[in-house]
Amino acid sequence: MSDTVLEMHGITKSFPGVMALDAAELILKRGSVHALMGENGAGKSTLMKCLFGVYKKDSGKILLLGKEVDFSSSREALDSGVAMVHQELNQALSLSVMDNVWLGRFPRVSKFNPLTSERKMYESTKQIFDELGIDTDPRVKMSSLSVSKRQMVEIAKAVSYGAKVIVFDEPTSSLNEEEAERLFAIIKMLKERGCGIIYISHKMEEILRISDEITVMRDGRHIETRAASEITTDEIIRLMVGRELTNRYPEKLNTPGEVMLNVEEISGEYSCLKNATFTLKSGEILGISGLDGSGRTELLETVFGLRKRKGGRMLLYGKEIFNRSPREAIKCGFALLTEERRQSGIFAILSITENTTVSSIKNYKHLGFLSNKKMLKVTRDSIKKLRIKTPSEKTKIRALSGGNQQKVIFARWLLTSPSVLLLDEPTRGIDVGAKYEIYKLMIDLAKSGKGIIVVSSEMAELIGICDRIIVMSGGRVAGEVDSKSVTQEKIMTLATRYVE
Repeated sequence: MSDTVLEMHGITKSFPGVMALDAAELILKRGSVHALMGENGAGKSTLMKCLFGVYKKDSGKILLLGKEVDFSSSREALDSGVAMVHQELNQALSLSVMDNVWLGRFPRVSKFNPLTSERKMYESTKQIFDELGIDTDPRVKMSSLSVSKRQMVEIAKAVSYGAKVIVFDEPTSSLNEEEAERLFAIIKMLKERGCGIIYISHKMEEILRISDEITVMRDGRHIETRAASEITTDEIIRLMVGRELTNRYPEKLNTPGEVMLNVEEISGEYSCLKNATFTLKSGEILGISGLDGSGRTELLETVFGLRKRKGGRMLLYGKEIFNRSPREAIKCGFALLTEERRQSGIFAILSITENTTVSSIKNYKHLGFLSNKKMLKVTRDSIKKLRIKTPSEKTKIRALSGGNQQKVIFARWLLTSPSVLLLDEPTRGIDVGAKYEIYKLMIDLAKSGKGIIVVSSEMAELIGICDRIIVMSGGRVAGEVDSKSVTQEKIMTLATRYVE
């Protein structure tokens, strides 16, 4: 029996105005983890979508267990033993967890009774969850789960197909440390079963930890495949970006000034947030750390008016503000980049121009009508300034890579001229080169006097770019640290601390 489970040779794929894949190659061995790395727009996701039947390749050959395949749909791929856990979740939130796991293949009462068996569906889901160590009730609505738990359900769904090949696209981007460890244990178990794993991630440490082989792509091409044990982080970065990237974080040129925002004892009406107090200075980057469920996102959304405030008050330059809605917050000079880019960040069917200008649309009116000329100009300026990779400003945003979609959202908010930027996981799912550009942009904005509050699950990132860090635990502020002297161990100690 061959030790190769999947071969992809000479895969090409073009979209209008761009060559997404140029003779791309990938060979996956049975019972191994093969990491696929590259900058946003390098072609990783496009290659996997060609495998999974989402896109039809222009040319090339795909062999599954030695047999040539060319899937015309994701269902055909799944039925053939190829599963994919997407970075951007696309689930039926109004249905139960077990409905989502078995959607399109509900178990019947019997061979002669076509009705769905709720009992069989529950028992099968529970068995898979127990096997994977997932502590979630299969009967609850998907919408009631956190993003991280929904991600684990998606992983369980892939496992339920008995797949020979499973593609993980940024699987730990919304998982906390404990959940990530659970995922790594699941991957180890799948390897022992002989399953081939393709693992897409920008997190260097976990790539080197769990991978057997690493393939680097750049500009749609295969650059190099190496054993994970024979390559370093610096070598991977050099292969990805085509140049040396000696420092992951730009030089901090901003200087925090006077306090611009006072948040005093604010609590959420329907969230875990309790009596949070902190200050933000002009020209400062303030980090917010904490474990999943600590209240980090709830804090940002309450400040922005997305969540109802139960108590406390906020002062901007000494004047009380209320931010009872996002519209009111925007008028007060606030902007929010949400954690879930696909669900609450982009308008997938609209163009880059429409996505860029939607929050500042009133600025492009002329004689009562929208000026396409003005909208195109600011969009082109934004594309150039943020180095957004796109064929044109008319391209639908859903055609861009995740990192470039994030840059478009950044551009949108910058056009509202905010004083305070609230950034929830702004570099989630973004490669090291694009991260550097986002960091530099944040530092430049802080240097110009804006106040920035950034939530991140990556402690090293917070330490690298922030001036101060507040740590959340159980919906409360557990402590505040200076990023110049703090360690990751200190942050974790505060994050796990019980706060009265």
